[in-house]
Amino acid sequence: MIGRIQGTLLENKAPELLVDVHGLGYEIQCPLSTIFALPATGEIVTLHTHLAIREDAHVLYGFATQKERTLFRTLIKISGVGPKLALAILSGMETNRFIQSIQDQDPGALVKIPGVGKKTAERLIVEMKDKLAQLGSQGAELITPMEALVEKNSRTDALQDAEGALIALGYKPTQASKAVSNVAADGMSSEDIIRAALKAM
Repeated sequence: MIGRIQGTLLENKAPELLVDVHGLGYEIQCPLSTIFALPATGEIVTLHTHLAIREDAHVLYGFATQKERTLFRTLIKISGVGPKLALAILSGMETNRFIQSIQDQDPGALVKIPGVGKKTAERLIVEMKDKLAQLGSQGAELITPMEALVEKNSRTDALQDAEGALIALGYKPTQASKAVSNVAADGMSSEDIIRAALKAM
């Protein structure tokens, strides 16, 4: 099992990264929360990883913190939730808001995440509530505030990053472009734009 990777960030094409480790390039799938926290390409990055082995592929998932990885591993243990949907959940909703939605038994908030239907939301509430209780006091140790993530400075890069992130979440390019255009303003980071666009959709 590959549990941790440290190397040079060669490419950042959300949600996939290419990380060079002593000449070996690892393709790693990441949630947007991790993407926001990355350094610039060419710099050293450290990721906590989870290796998923399927019949047709070995897929490596990376996370900025062990807390994110813990929540990811908890999610994929739930019936009907695979790695792809788990990434969408981590990308589509702030971690502490997701945990709060589980605690409040609020399926309406969860179905706003692309790929999460009513039945899946209800299953998440039933199964995650018990798992969060086992992991710690109301899952508090899993919270990774979005405010701690790194902001992007360039407006152009922020718009492109936001559009790419929304497309990675499952929205059509035209939907992503329109949503970003409607909410973007001077001084907003890609994180701010994505958050506003998701709220407006």
